[in-house]
Amino acid sequence: MRISRRTFAAAAAAVVLLPLSACGGGGDGGSDDASGKVQGDITFQTWNLKANFKDYFDGVVAEFEKKYPGTHVKWIDQPAEGYADKISADAAGGTLPDVVNVSPDLVAPLAKAGLALDLDKAAGQYKKEYLEGAWASHQVPGLGGTYAFPWYLNTGPMFYNKSLFQKAGLDPAEPPKTYDELFADALQMADRSGGKVATLANVPTIEDFGRYGVELMNKEGTGFAFNDAKGVELLTKYKQLYDAKALDPQALTATPESSGKKFLTEAVAMNPGSALDLENFKKNAPNLYKNIGVTDQITSTGHANMYVMGVMVNAQTKKKPAAIAFAHFVTDAAHQMSFAKKVAIFPSTAGSLDDPYFTQEDGTDVTRVRIAAAKSLKTAVNYTPVLFSEQMKTALRNEVARALQGKESPKDALDNAVKQCDTLLRQQG
Repeated sequence: MRISRRTFAAAAAAVVLLPLSACGGGGDGGSDDASGKVQGDITFQTWNLKANFKDYFDGVVAEFEKKYPGTHVKWIDQPAEGYADKISADAAGGTLPDVVNVSPDLVAPLAKAGLALDLDKAAGQYKKEYLEGAWASHQVPGLGGTYAFPWYLNTGPMFYNKSLFQKAGLDPAEPPKTYDELFADALQMADRSGGKVATLANVPTIEDFGRYGVELMNKEGTGFAFNDAKGVELLTKYKQLYDAKALDPQALTATPESSGKKFLTEAVAMNPGSALDLENFKKNAPNLYKNIGVTDQITSTGHANMYVMGVMVNAQTKKKPAAIAFAHFVTDAAHQMSFAKKVAIFPSTAGSLDDPYFTQEDGTDVTRVRIAAAKSLKTAVNYTPVLFSEQMKTALRNEVARALQGKESPKDALDNAVKQCDTLLRQQG
């Protein structure tokens, strides 16, 4: 499932490359000691949320200040454009807010620089309140600890065209669940349609390698490992799909939008999506809509992929008790549930996904997709390594394209991708 950062609440973010002057941490606010009274002034920074959710966050701040007399929270919101650069500049200049909305790729360099508080040490008592996969999503390979409270999650099911499955001699009530099943069904569909109907419109991404069971990175966080035998096996299978036209010929240059159009016109049999897509199909493609099936993400590990946002505490804050208390307050079960009912996201807190809001059908498309996604999130994993930057994603995509075109073997392509990604990793510091 590919969800752009913009549709997830803001815009696509690049990894922050902190100047050397930001490294090392230290200072009298640098310990993990969070004992003491919750009091004082703190600053809370969000990522492109004020335009649509001002009343919600004003309410959260007011609740917190009422619960903890003597506290004052200054809420600031940064635009999507340039958010990573803003964090980098604040980190270098010593002006990083006390509590910061981050994604895993943004927290990694801050943790390496000693600027993200290790919550396993400072707030470990809260760990049990969150889904295991969500808590782990802000851990950084090579560093012990967890560096942000998990906040809201997102994922999405796969849509499939029942009519196209039936025409290919496949059971529309039994869509593929694993990659092996997907590859077998895709080859049959391409064969039966004479190459006119592809099953997929996207090349494999790092998440696909993860869901296939490939070890993406070594445990030390010093190098990538997706060029192992299992990684080569996955790319080889995709090459077979591409040659058989079971993978759309335009997949090499596809975007989520173009893939969606292929599915809309019934040239592709499966595509990830959301409730908004279902509404679009109902309005603009009624024939497709009546044949829509909703199923889980393809995975051979038993775990779907999740996208996660977090709330980080600045390790250098002079108001550690207040900063930790507020970061936890924003991400506790009650507030996450409240936020999830205002926007199409999911709470990361344990037990929240059992709420009737995420389990009971009401006949609407929005609820249908919400329930399917919530079910998969209970055991979902954030497969994208926190150290995997946008540049690395581009390097992998380019090498995958070369392999599919037959310009390189799958093994050579992944070896080259790993080499490029390792070089970029060393440049991160």
